[in-house]
Amino acid sequence: MSFEMLIAFIQQSVRLSSTLLLGSTGEIITEKSGNLNLGTPGIMASGAISGIIGAYFYTKSGIPFNPIVSILITFGCAIIGALLTTLIYCFLTITLKTNQNVTGLALTTFGIGISNFIGSLINGKMGGTGIAAFPEIGEAYRATLPFADKLGVFGKIFLSYGFMTYLGIIIAVIVAFVITKTRVGLNLRAVGENPATADAAGINVNRYKYTATCLGGIISGLGGLCYVMDFAAANWQNNILDQFGWLAVALVIFAVWRPNIAVFGSIIFGALYVIGPFILGLSNKSQELIKILPYLVTIVVLVIVSIRDKKENQPPQSLGLAYFREER
Repeated sequence: MSFEMLIAFIQQSVRLSSTLLLGSTGEIITEKSGNLNLGTPGIMASGAISGIIGAYFYTKSGIPFNPIVSILITFGCAIIGALLTTLIYCFLTITLKTNQNVTGLALTTFGIGISNFIGSLINGKMGGTGIAAFPEIGEAYRATLPFADKLGVFGKIFLSYGFMTYLGIIIAVIVAFVITKTRVGLNLRAVGENPATADAAGINVNRYKYTATCLGGIISGLGGLCYVMDFAAANWQNNILDQFGWLAVALVIFAVWRPNIAVFGSIIFGALYVIGPFILGLSNKSQELIKILPYLVTIVVLVIVSIRDKKENQPPQSLGLAYFREER
């Protein structure tokens, strides 16, 4: 691998890592409240297609293009789309106490299916090329700092990314701080570990579960938006996000439920996923086979964590269990 290819490999890894980091950070917040949301792939797809809907109507509105306005519109649409999808999960699992695993998987099927349907409609209205593309908006999301190119290798490795790459890191660091260093984080962890005890201590369990799950869903939805607008340069193709949603869920286990570790884990996952084309001589089948490496690494980490059996590396004790107040 030449030096230029090495730089390109690092850049591709970091760009993809932003999607995984946002998706996993959102799921970590959710799981810290005791909710296991396997609907993350569907929520990420919902956030992405909502951003595409915003991009479509903005470009068709006839309003002169403005990069900042395009970002605000697509960003806001993604938040709304991800929130509405997450509220379905919240209502079913927190209010109606349905099985979280089944509900999450159903939400993934729903989110991906409706996203593909809407994406096909937009594609048809744009000429039916198979790809709904918004290059100007993609350039706005991928815009880098103006002085990045003047800083040589340092600029290429650390400063040559769109704003969502840095936003993902900032969100992960803030979430890690809130969970471990604040009263809100302590209450959240209490709800995830033992909701009955938290309830007895005066903590509103349902409020924390709703808030954490909705906030987590919004952040995961931004991960889907990041992939479509930044990594894919504002191009929508059907079935492009489900695999990254599952990678984000796997990253939660790899990072042992710590957003700060997920920052580095996301880069590792991104590198393992994109490394295939950078290894000379690999066939297409071999390149596809390499993409399973992040899952294999997750299994290894899960085994190691289970063997070490340390409390701080385990999932919340009440993860995936509905809370019935009358039984406490």
